[in-house]
Amino acid sequence: MTLCDSTLFLRLELTTFFSMAEQTLWTGQSSQVKNFNAFLLCLLVVPIPWAFWRWLQVKNRVYQLTSERLLTTSGVINKTTETLELYRIRDLQVTQPFFQRLFGLQTLHFITSDSSTPDVVLDYLPTALGLADKFREHIEKCRLQKRVREVDIE
Repeated sequence: MTLCDSTLFLRLELTTFFSMAEQTLWTGQSSQVKNFNAFLLCLLVVPIPWAFWRWLQVKNRVYQLTSERLLTTSGVINKTTETLELYRIRDLQVTQPFFQRLFGLQTLHFITSDSSTPDVVLDYLPTALGLADKFREHIEKCRLQKRVREVDIE
């Protein structure tokens, strides 16, 4: 093996190592159907600024699924980002109450082993995106990549 060959091999190994960077797989928000009651009350009794504030809160809550984490950014004036490592998710529950099904929406509920956020709820998300399967697939990939197993001790 010549010096040129070993340099090429080293360059290929480094390229492979650095190409495994975290990638954004999905970014989304809850549907404004979540504020249906607030908008209805706005038409009847409640002032419009309250409904507008609720609209801003939903609009400024952004979920981002990467290859390793779930990031939840929220806040209208002050932004807060919560990070959840995918390998910490223990269980995934999908619910579709009647009202959400009318609009093709669903709620994803994650039970985690994270002490700061044991429950994470992503509500009013479009059903058509197939997010539950996407989350499940990437949770398993992340667990295999990091060689993590969940063990329940009673």
